[in-house]
Amino acid sequence: MSPTAASATPHRYVGKLSFAYHGARPEKETINQALDIHNDDQQSVVPALAFTALDKHHTVLSQVKVTTVYGSDRGNLVVPYGYGMDILRFSGPGAHQVADVRVRVVSVVPARIRAGVHDVSVQPLDGQGRKVDKFSRFTALRISNVDDFPVAIRLAYLVYDQPPEGQTQQAVVVVPVGGLIHVPASGTAMVKVTGAAAAAVARYSNGPAVSIKPYNSQ
Repeated sequence: MSPTAASATPHRYVGKLSFAYHGARPEKETINQALDIHNDDQQSVVPALAFTALDKHHTVLSQVKVTTVYGSDRGNLVVPYGYGMDILRFSGPGAHQVADVRVRVVSVVPARIRAGVHDVSVQPLDGQGRKVDKFSRFTALRISNVDDFPVAIRLAYLVYDQPPEGQTQQAVVVVPVGGLIHVPASGTAMVKVTGAAAAAVARYSNGPAVSIKPYNSQ
């Protein structure tokens, strides 16, 4: 895939972003419907992307709507220098026929907050502050940042479907946990799980396919 720069994209960013879509990867326990975003600019950037779904013959699936989990389609994802990613969701007639996507760069701006070099780690905790796994009914999340500068992230609680053989697994429920979370340099932040996120955890905990995903944002 190659991006097409729109007129709204500052000239210096043209050609700085490239993309690769992976419906599924050969390695186990990897995310389906993932979009790799390669950023050759020397700074963190915030793209707004538009997607067109394609079938295995690269024919446009005009009735399939493509949205994202992390918000690269609405300027909500900060992509660091090097590599970032998003998770795609498909809906509408033909959604299960998607084999690839075409990406158009609508706009790109410099990020106000530098993205982390390393991914933050997320530890679920129960009501007594004890460590539990992501499948449990947790009430708080401890976010740890190993970088020597502060970062800003958002969290999403995901529930995946269980598709038939040969189809990709899709995030069918996406619920934000908290808002924009600032994590200090070489430090931690605590996030309480409340509202819609707490209801989703109560409903889907102990299920086979849930995940907690942090992503750089601003």
